[in-house]
Amino acid sequence: EKFFDTVNHDKLISILNKEIKDGKILSLIRKFLVSGVMVGTQVEETEMGTPQGGNLSPLLANIILNELDWELERRGLRFVRYADDCIILVKSRKAAKRVMESVTRYIETKLLLKVNRQKSKIGRPKEIKYLGFTFYKYKEYKPKAHKKSVDKIVRKLKMLTTRKWGVSNVYKAKKVSELIRGWVNYFKIGNIRRVTWRLDAITRYRFRMCIWKHWKTPRNRLRNLIKLGISKGNAARAAWTHGYARVCRNESICFAMSNARLSKFGLLS
Repeated sequence: EKFFDTVNHDKLISILNKEIKDGKILSLIRKFLVSGVMVGTQVEETEMGTPQGGNLSPLLANIILNELDWELERRGLRFVRYADDCIILVKSRKAAKRVMESVTRYIETKLLLKVNRQKSKIGRPKEIKYLGFTFYKYKEYKPKAHKKSVDKIVRKLKMLTTRKWGVSNVYKAKKVSELIRGWVNYFKIGNIRRVTWRLDAITRYRFRMCIWKHWKTPRNRLRNLIKLGISKGNAARAAWTHGYARVCRNESICFAMSNARLSKFGLLS
Protein backbone atom coordinates (compact mmCIF):
# COMPACT_ATOMS: atom_id res chain seq x y z
CA GLU A 1 0.00 0.00 0.00
CA LYS A 2 1.44 3.40 -1.08
CA PHE A 3 4.65 1.52 -1.80
CA PHE A 4 6.93 4.33 -2.97
CA ASP A 5 5.86 6.48 0.02
CA THR A 6 6.46 3.82 2.68
CA VAL A 7 9.90 2.38 1.86
CA ASN A 8 11.88 2.27 5.11
CA HIS A 9 15.22 4.05 4.62
CA ASP A 10 17.13 2.05 7.23
CA LYS A 11 15.94 -1.24 5.75
CA LEU A 12 16.89 -0.14 2.22
CA ILE A 13 20.36 1.02 3.30
CA SER A 14 20.96 -2.27 5.16
CA ILE A 15 20.13 -4.20 1.95
CA LEU A 16 22.41 -1.95 -0.11
CA ASN A 17 25.14 -2.40 2.48
CA LYS A 18 25.38 -6.11 1.56
CA GLU A 19 26.76 -5.21 -1.88
CA ILE A 20 28.07 -1.63 -1.56
CA LYS A 21 31.06 -1.31 0.75
CA ASP A 22 31.81 2.34 -0.04
CA GLY A 23 30.34 4.44 2.79
CA LYS A 24 30.40 7.62 0.68
CA ILE A 25 28.01 6.11 -1.90
CA LEU A 26 25.63 4.91 0.84
CA SER A 27 25.75 8.37 2.39
CA LEU A 28 24.95 9.97 -0.97
CA ILE A 29 21.96 7.62 -1.47
CA ARG A 30 20.62 8.44 1.99
CA LYS A 31 20.94 12.16 1.27
CA PHE A 32 18.93 11.62 -1.90
CA LEU A 33 16.23 9.78 0.08
CA VAL A 34 15.86 12.53 2.71
CA SER A 35 16.33 15.50 0.36
CA GLY A 36 12.59 16.30 0.40
CA VAL A 37 10.12 17.02 -2.37
CA MET A 38 8.56 20.23 -3.67
CA VAL A 39 4.78 20.43 -3.14
CA GLY A 40 3.73 23.68 -4.78
CA THR A 41 6.16 26.22 -3.35
CA GLN A 42 6.82 24.29 -0.12
CA VAL A 43 9.52 21.68 0.55
CA GLU A 44 8.21 18.63 2.41
CA GLU A 45 10.57 16.31 4.28
CA THR A 46 10.84 12.69 3.15
CA GLU A 47 11.52 10.69 6.30
CA MET A 48 10.13 7.60 4.56
CA GLY A 49 9.75 6.49 0.97
CA THR A 50 11.63 7.10 -2.26
CA PRO A 51 10.89 10.52 -3.85
CA GLN A 52 8.51 9.92 -6.77
CA GLY A 53 9.87 11.41 -9.98
CA GLY A 54 13.45 10.93 -8.87
CA ASN A 55 15.64 9.03 -11.33
CA LEU A 56 16.91 6.66 -8.61
CA SER A 57 13.50 5.87 -7.08
CA PRO A 58 12.39 3.00 -9.39
CA LEU A 59 15.80 1.33 -9.02
CA LEU A 60 15.86 1.63 -5.22
CA ALA A 61 12.28 0.40 -4.97
CA ASN A 62 13.13 -2.64 -7.10
CA ILE A 63 16.16 -3.38 -4.93
CA ILE A 64 14.02 -3.75 -1.81
CA LEU A 65 11.40 -5.86 -3.62
CA ASN A 66 14.18 -8.02 -5.07
CA GLU A 67 14.36 -9.47 -1.53
CA LEU A 68 10.75 -10.61 -1.95
CA ASP A 69 11.62 -12.25 -5.30
CA TRP A 70 14.42 -14.26 -3.68
CA GLU A 71 12.15 -15.29 -0.81
CA LEU A 72 9.42 -16.51 -3.18
CA GLU A 73 11.99 -18.42 -5.24
CA ARG A 74 13.42 -19.98 -2.07
CA ARG A 75 9.92 -21.24 -1.23
CA GLY A 76 9.55 -22.74 -4.72
CA LEU A 77 6.59 -20.52 -5.64
CA ARG A 78 5.71 -19.48 -9.18
CA PHE A 79 5.12 -15.75 -9.45
CA VAL A 80 5.33 -12.67 -11.65
CA ARG A 81 6.08 -9.18 -10.34
CA TYR A 82 6.09 -5.77 -12.01
CA ALA A 83 7.12 -2.96 -9.60
CA ASP A 84 4.81 -3.38 -6.60
CA ASP A 85 2.18 -5.51 -8.41
CA CYS A 86 2.61 -9.24 -7.94
CA ILE A 87 0.74 -12.47 -8.75
CA ILE A 88 1.64 -15.74 -6.98
CA LEU A 89 0.37 -18.95 -8.59
CA VAL A 90 -0.62 -22.01 -6.54
CA LYS A 91 -2.79 -25.10 -7.15
CA SER A 92 -5.59 -24.71 -4.59
CA ARG A 93 -7.54 -22.12 -2.61
CA LYS A 94 -6.24 -23.64 0.65
CA ALA A 95 -2.63 -23.21 -0.52
CA ALA A 96 -3.44 -19.66 -1.65
CA LYS A 97 -4.71 -18.69 1.81
CA ARG A 98 -1.64 -20.17 3.46
CA VAL A 99 0.75 -18.43 1.03
CA MET A 100 -1.06 -15.08 1.33
CA GLU A 101 -0.79 -15.13 5.12
CA SER A 102 2.89 -16.11 5.17
CA VAL A 103 3.97 -13.73 2.36
CA THR A 104 2.02 -10.84 3.94
CA ARG A 105 3.77 -11.55 7.24
CA TYR A 106 7.17 -11.58 5.48
CA ILE A 107 6.52 -8.28 3.65
CA GLU A 108 5.33 -6.48 6.78
CA THR A 109 7.83 -7.85 9.32
CA LYS A 110 10.97 -8.35 7.22
CA LEU A 111 10.68 -5.64 4.54
CA LEU A 112 8.73 -3.22 6.79
CA LEU A 113 6.21 -2.50 4.03
CA LYS A 114 2.42 -2.59 4.20
CA VAL A 115 0.23 -4.93 2.16
CA ASN A 116 -2.93 -3.41 0.73
CA ARG A 117 -5.50 -5.92 1.99
CA GLN A 118 -8.35 -4.31 0.06
CA LYS A 119 -6.68 -4.84 -3.30
CA SER A 120 -5.03 -8.17 -2.46
CA LYS A 121 -7.27 -11.15 -3.11
CA ILE A 122 -7.39 -14.85 -3.92
CA GLY A 123 -9.02 -15.83 -7.18
CA ARG A 124 -8.84 -17.83 -10.38
CA PRO A 125 -6.95 -16.25 -13.32
CA LYS A 126 -10.18 -15.16 -15.07
CA GLU A 127 -11.16 -13.20 -11.90
CA ILE A 128 -7.90 -11.23 -11.77
CA LYS A 129 -6.95 -7.86 -13.26
CA TYR A 130 -3.18 -7.53 -13.64
CA LEU A 131 -1.50 -4.60 -15.41
CA GLY A 132 -4.69 -4.04 -17.40
CA PHE A 133 -5.01 -7.71 -18.42
CA THR A 134 -7.28 -10.55 -17.39
CA PHE A 135 -7.17 -14.19 -18.51
CA TYR A 136 -9.44 -16.67 -20.25
CA LYS A 137 -9.08 -20.42 -20.73
CA TYR A 138 -8.87 -22.07 -24.14
CA LYS A 139 -6.90 -25.32 -23.57
CA GLU A 140 -4.62 -23.15 -21.40
CA TYR A 141 -4.91 -19.72 -19.82
CA LYS A 142 -4.28 -16.81 -22.19
CA PRO A 143 -4.31 -13.02 -21.67
CA LYS A 144 -6.82 -10.50 -22.94
CA ALA A 145 -7.61 -6.85 -22.17
CA HIS A 146 -9.65 -6.47 -18.98
CA LYS A 147 -13.12 -4.95 -19.26
CA LYS A 148 -11.99 -1.89 -17.26
CA SER A 149 -9.11 -1.33 -19.72
CA VAL A 150 -11.52 -1.53 -22.66
CA ASP A 151 -14.01 0.82 -20.96
CA LYS A 152 -11.19 3.27 -20.29
CA ILE A 153 -10.07 3.52 -23.93
CA VAL A 154 -13.71 3.79 -25.09
CA ARG A 155 -14.15 6.80 -22.76
CA LYS A 156 -10.96 8.38 -24.15
CA LEU A 157 -12.06 7.76 -27.75
CA LYS A 158 -15.39 9.42 -27.04
CA MET A 159 -13.60 12.44 -25.57
CA LEU A 160 -11.37 12.76 -28.66
CA THR A 161 -14.30 12.40 -31.07
CA THR A 162 -16.77 14.71 -29.35
CA ARG A 163 -18.54 17.11 -31.71
CA LYS A 164 -18.04 19.93 -29.18
CA TRP A 165 -14.24 19.92 -29.61
CA GLY A 166 -13.56 22.79 -31.99
CA VAL A 167 -10.50 21.50 -33.80
CA SER A 168 -10.03 20.17 -37.34
CA ASN A 169 -10.97 16.58 -38.12
CA VAL A 170 -7.40 15.95 -39.30
CA TYR A 171 -6.13 16.89 -35.81
CA LYS A 172 -8.78 14.68 -34.18
CA ALA A 173 -7.73 11.77 -36.38
CA LYS A 174 -4.09 12.33 -35.38
CA LYS A 175 -4.89 12.23 -31.64
CA VAL A 176 -7.18 9.20 -32.05
CA SER A 177 -4.49 7.34 -34.01
CA GLU A 178 -1.88 8.08 -31.32
CA LEU A 179 -4.20 6.69 -28.65
CA ILE A 180 -5.10 3.55 -30.63
CA ARG A 181 -1.50 2.85 -31.64
CA GLY A 182 -0.28 3.02 -28.02
CA TRP A 183 -3.17 0.91 -26.69
CA VAL A 184 -2.83 -1.83 -29.32
CA ASN A 185 0.96 -2.03 -28.97
CA TYR A 186 0.53 -2.57 -25.22
CA PHE A 187 -2.30 -5.12 -25.37
CA LYS A 188 -1.32 -6.99 -28.57
CA ILE A 189 0.25 -9.84 -26.59
CA GLY A 190 -3.32 -10.78 -25.64
CA ASN A 191 -6.40 -11.71 -27.67
CA ILE A 192 -7.92 -8.33 -28.62
CA ARG A 193 -9.38 -9.01 -32.08
CA ARG A 194 -13.03 -8.54 -31.04
CA VAL A 195 -12.12 -5.48 -29.00
CA THR A 196 -10.36 -3.84 -31.96
CA TRP A 197 -13.41 -4.46 -34.16
CA ARG A 198 -15.53 -2.69 -31.54
CA LEU A 199 -13.07 0.21 -31.22
CA ASP A 200 -12.99 0.62 -35.01
CA ALA A 201 -16.79 0.69 -35.19
CA ILE A 202 -17.08 3.27 -32.38
CA THR A 203 -14.32 5.49 -33.81
CA ARG A 204 -15.62 5.53 -37.39
CA TYR A 205 -19.22 6.09 -36.35
CA ARG A 206 -18.32 9.04 -34.12
CA PHE A 207 -15.88 10.44 -36.68
CA ARG A 208 -18.65 10.47 -39.29
CA MET A 209 -20.73 12.55 -36.88
CA CYS A 210 -17.83 15.02 -36.53
CA ILE A 211 -17.59 15.39 -40.33
CA TRP A 212 -21.38 15.75 -40.58
CA LYS A 213 -21.30 18.59 -38.06
CA HIS A 214 -18.45 20.35 -39.92
CA TRP A 215 -20.61 20.41 -43.05
CA LYS A 216 -23.09 22.48 -40.97
CA THR A 217 -26.00 23.32 -43.31
CA PRO A 218 -28.34 20.93 -45.20
CA ARG A 219 -27.40 22.54 -48.54
CA ASN A 220 -23.69 22.05 -47.88
CA ARG A 221 -24.33 18.45 -46.79
CA LEU A 222 -26.36 17.78 -49.95
CA ARG A 223 -23.60 19.18 -52.15
CA ASN A 224 -20.87 17.15 -50.43
CA LEU A 225 -22.83 13.90 -50.53
CA ILE A 226 -23.45 14.28 -54.27
CA LYS A 227 -19.73 14.95 -54.79
CA LEU A 228 -19.01 11.68 -52.94
CA GLY A 229 -21.18 9.66 -55.29
CA ILE A 230 -24.57 9.59 -53.53
CA SER A 231 -27.67 9.94 -55.72
CA LYS A 232 -29.49 13.27 -55.43
CA GLY A 233 -32.62 11.68 -53.88
CA ASN A 234 -30.72 9.75 -51.18
CA ALA A 235 -28.46 12.74 -50.52
CA ALA A 236 -31.47 15.04 -50.04
CA ARG A 237 -33.16 12.64 -47.61
CA ALA A 238 -29.96 12.39 -45.57
CA ALA A 239 -29.16 16.13 -45.71
CA TRP A 240 -32.51 17.16 -44.20
CA THR A 241 -32.64 14.34 -41.60
CA HIS A 242 -32.46 15.52 -37.98
CA GLY A 243 -30.21 13.89 -35.37
CA TYR A 244 -26.50 13.15 -35.77
CA ALA A 245 -26.70 9.62 -34.37
CA ARG A 246 -29.56 8.57 -36.65
CA VAL A 247 -28.24 10.06 -39.88
CA CYS A 248 -24.69 8.71 -39.41
CA ARG A 249 -26.04 5.14 -39.32
CA ASN A 250 -27.56 5.73 -42.75
CA GLU A 251 -26.15 3.52 -45.55
CA SER A 252 -25.63 6.52 -47.81
CA ILE A 253 -23.51 8.29 -45.17
CA CYS A 254 -21.46 5.14 -44.53
CA PHE A 255 -20.87 4.79 -48.29
CA ALA A 256 -19.94 8.47 -48.73
CA MET A 257 -17.64 8.45 -45.70
CA SER A 258 -16.24 4.98 -46.34
CA ASN A 259 -13.43 3.44 -44.28
CA ALA A 260 -10.97 4.19 -47.12
CA ARG A 261 -11.99 7.87 -47.17
CA LEU A 262 -11.74 8.12 -43.38
CA SER A 263 -8.21 6.72 -43.53
CA LYS A 264 -7.26 9.69 -45.75
CA PHE A 265 -7.84 11.92 -42.70
CA GLY A 266 -5.12 9.87 -41.01
CA LEU A 267 -7.56 7.75 -38.99
CA LEU A 268 -5.77 4.56 -37.93
CA SER A 269 -7.59 1.22 -38.12
